[in-house]
Amino acid sequence: MKAQGAGRIVMNASRVVLGKEARTIYSATKGALQSMARTWALELAEHGITVNCVAPGPIATSAFWQNNPPDSERARRIIDNIPLGRMGQPEDVAQAVSFFCDERSGFITGQTLFVCGGVTVG
Repeated sequence: MKAQGAGRIVMNASRVVLGKEARTIYSATKGALQSMARTWALELAEHGITVNCVAPGPIATSAFWQNNPPDSERARRIIDNIPLGRMGQPEDVAQAVSFFCDERSGFITGQTLFVCGGVTVG
């Protein structure tokens, strides 16, 4: 990327960087990733490389459903707390990554985009 004078790095963080009980190690590692992205954004800017994070909230993946069975009270609470009233889909996250990778997004660096259905707003 340095040799080309341009590039995009998009890191997969999580909304847990804002805090979530029972997620100490996971949130610490995702927070470190977010911090690293901000530092790299500064270090790599002169080479035309942008560095950003996508931070998903509740996304309907097999891993999510393994940890939160669809018929469980826990899953219901999570879904009920999403302002948009639905689980995110993997395609929602992919769209955010595509946004950061687009050449028209070349003036955006060091940012985190929460793909969470509004969970991080309130």
